[in-house]
Amino acid sequence: MISADDLIELVRNYNPKTNAARLAEAYAFGAAMHEGQFRHSGEPYFSHPVAVAAILTEQRLDDATIITALLHDTIEDTKASYAEVEKRFGAEVAGLVDGVTKLTNLQLSSVETKQAENFRKLFMAMSKDLRVILVKLADRLHNMRTIKSMKVEKQVQKARETMDIFAPLAGRMGMQWMREELEDLSFRVLNPEGRQSIIRRFILLQRESGDVIPRITGDMRKELEKAGIEAEVFGRAKKPYSIWRKMQEKDQGFSRLSDIYGFRIITRSEEDCYRVLGVIHRRWRAVPGRFKDYISQPKTNGYRSIHTTVSGRDGKRVEVQIRTQQMNDVAETGVAAHWSYKDGERSENPFAVDPAKWISSLTEQFDAEEDHEDFLEAVKLEMYSDQVFCFTPKGDVVKLPRGATPIDFAYAIHTRIGSACVGAKIDGIRVPLWTRLKNGQSIEIITAEGQTPQVSWLEIATTGKARTAIRRALRVVDRERFIKLGHELARSAFEHVGRKATDKVLEIASKHLRLSSSDELLARLGSAELTSHEIVQAVYPELARDEGEKVPLRRAVVGLQPGQSFERAPCCRPLPGERIIGITYRGKGVVVHAIDCDKLSEFEDQPSRWVDLHWHSGTHPAAYEVRLDMTIGNDAGVLGRICTLIGEKKANISNLEFVDRKPDFYRLMIDVELRDVEQLHSLLLTLEADSDVAAVERFREKSQARPRQLT
Repeated sequence: MISADDLIELVRNYNPKTNAARLAEAYAFGAAMHEGQFRHSGEPYFSHPVAVAAILTEQRLDDATIITALLHDTIEDTKASYAEVEKRFGAEVAGLVDGVTKLTNLQLSSVETKQAENFRKLFMAMSKDLRVILVKLADRLHNMRTIKSMKVEKQVQKARETMDIFAPLAGRMGMQWMREELEDLSFRVLNPEGRQSIIRRFILLQRESGDVIPRITGDMRKELEKAGIEAEVFGRAKKPYSIWRKMQEKDQGFSRLSDIYGFRIITRSEEDCYRVLGVIHRRWRAVPGRFKDYISQPKTNGYRSIHTTVSGRDGKRVEVQIRTQQMNDVAETGVAAHWSYKDGERSENPFAVDPAKWISSLTEQFDAEEDHEDFLEAVKLEMYSDQVFCFTPKGDVVKLPRGATPIDFAYAIHTRIGSACVGAKIDGIRVPLWTRLKNGQSIEIITAEGQTPQVSWLEIATTGKARTAIRRALRVVDRERFIKLGHELARSAFEHVGRKATDKVLEIASKHLRLSSSDELLARLGSAELTSHEIVQAVYPELARDEGEKVPLRRAVVGLQPGQSFERAPCCRPLPGERIIGITYRGKGVVVHAIDCDKLSEFEDQPSRWVDLHWHSGTHPAAYEVRLDMTIGNDAGVLGRICTLIGEKKANISNLEFVDRKPDFYRLMIDVELRDVEQLHSLLLTLEADSDVAAVERFREKSQARPRQLT
């Protein structure tokens, strides 16, 4: 554990005007409060806050942040109170310590819904003072460096939490070095064998080809000296986890992986960055598609640099980053550069972003997201994203995450344009909406009046903003559809008991069920959240009890003459709960059609054959066959799961026929036996929700034949 004098000296190195007495007081107070406490390793507990403070000195942070690091566990783990910390060290430090304490208590590795809510709180804490997160990240880094002293299960939990939350958060804040170290420390816990295999292969590679880093840096320095450019050149091998991730993403073995070395060139000016780029590209062959200019198009966290990949010695690819010293300072410390000191003064780095504006841009799109899982998905998408830069037809730049599509581009311009999107052109050429955008492309969005977001867009969109807007629009469309369907189900249900589903009746039912309006009642009925029996029972409890009566098949239809038989029309196969009409046939009795069946048009000039019918109230047996037209993914286990879903909805499959077979999809007709239209609707909702069901609908024959004659 470093002493108070050593810590003060670390701060003095970048801030000679530091308040040494105040730092010494904080050190002494923290040591006193943690007296008698020990870490799992057996070391004095206070060694941890001191180590966290030392990590923050590497980022040249202000006195308040260093003192917060020394005291960050006092309010939570000692007898020290908020009031005492505020009295001794001021409101600024007390607020920061309290913020870190609240973050520590969030339990970020809990279940998804809880985790989403924790992310909201985390962003809220960040919005008040970003230094809270800087201290928390340093706290997590030191804990990961010393994680071996914890129990194995605790190590795994902390490593997974670090990999999922803290590492990408550090990357998003521009602290790439911290992200890489946090990922690699987590990788060591979560997959020690994988990490060791990468290290062994590195050692083997160095034995076979020698250490290529000194050779390549030497070659670069010579080329820069020839061109008269003053610059520093650094090289390193990439972290084991970074290499492992590339192997997984590209599905390649270590021997086929090329860019495992990275080189950084620090220049004196921005102009020199582009001169260096020219020198590098003249000497080595540039790899197409691997050039990014973050100087002309900086990242939102202030990051500026030129990235290029070239083929070096022996055809090996190496990544080269070119930037000035000021750009490098931001690249090393990210958003934290705003608080950095140099020679006792707050560092005036022109490339450092305003933390308030940065956190505002990050959280703005999440404010309107109501669903916990949607919010969590959006947060993770944003934190893990890299960026591409595309242009509008007018030349304006739009920043999007890697993998973005024209749908994302449209919503980035305006929600109205996204919702009305029907197509896109990239560099003047019409492309599908699922096309992945690349740097430098010019995108033109084609819109049309009346267009609304489609469900399939959720599979295409990648940005949180686009997905949120699409879901919101779909909810409105679904609600209208559910209200319409709910109205029909309610009408049928009340007719079963000899009543009408008037506006007044529906209002009374909604009040009895404690719902805000009759529309909310109908929406829930249409979406199968409520049953028609529950609604009837809310208004007519004495009549709803009769609905439990079992209805035999021979008495299912009301309105027939004594001794008259019936059969369901094979064209529309009506179900109990639907409005029906009968058509008489000599010697065959009555054929029952759904009121909206296309075939009824064949009998418009024969009104004497029409019979007004309705289904008997009560519970019908699951004996009414309906045909479903379904398209499903061609993958192992999909059909079995679909059959299981149908069985779980108490429906029996009576026939199954494949209509079309494609490499990716099957189209099939499934005959199922159902009880009524409500069961059909519930089954369709369940099937539509399955990710491997591309389409499903009730199949009905269309009218093509001439009018059938009496026999």
